[in-house]
Amino acid sequence: MDKTRYLSIAVVSVVLGIMLVVQFRSTVANENTGVTFDRAQELTVEMRQLEKERHALQLEIEDLSQKLNQANKGQSQGINALKSELEKIKLLAGTLAVKGPGVELLIDNLPQPERPGVDPNIFAVRDEDLLKVINELRTAGAEAISINENRIVATSEIRLAGSFINVNLTRVLPPFKIKAIGNPEILKSSLEVSGGLVEHLQDMGISVVIEKKEELIVPAYSGKQHFDYAKQS
Repeated sequence: MDKTRYLSIAVVSVVLGIMLVVQFRSTVANENTGVTFDRAQELTVEMRQLEKERHALQLEIEDLSQKLNQANKGQSQGINALKSELEKIKLLAGTLAVKGPGVELLIDNLPQPERPGVDPNIFAVRDEDLLKVINELRTAGAEAISINENRIVATSEIRLAGSFINVNLTRVLPPFKIKAIGNPEILKSSLEVSGGLVEHLQDMGISVVIEKKEELIVPAYSGKQHFDYAKQS
């Protein structure tokens, strides 16, 4: 074999070696990235789509949160309105203790001189006397009334039971303390008008003392109220 032939073989070997090295590096580079160009484009498109969906979901969350806050706010307002209405109904029904300006009456029997043949109970405070006082106070605008801490409501009874007076089925004894919340001036003047109720009671030998009060507390009605026949129309 001559030198020219050996040289050709050597050149071809070198060229083949270079080609193998280039091919090997290209293969290694592709394996290191692990992602083809087309695949990268697909992933980019998917990423942008996911970003759009995430943004849309975020907007939906904000919208739902706002609606939930409004719903909760509306429910709270509704509950407050119902509570306010319930308090108003209790106030009208007399099942709440109330306070305010008004008058306080102390009505009592006075010692009576012995009168042969005359029943001393004639000069004692009777149930009808208390009824007249309550009616007079109501007419004068009293908003809450009690007799010896028994709240007078629409269903209250004031009646004679034997030799005693019952208010709301509770026996009350003299002195009778009547509290009435309202305009003190109007309440007092309506009772003390000349020829009026107080003057009449005093003529009957009954002690009546009236005081104006800046603040009175009238207790709540403590009895039970139920209706067997009356229904909402």
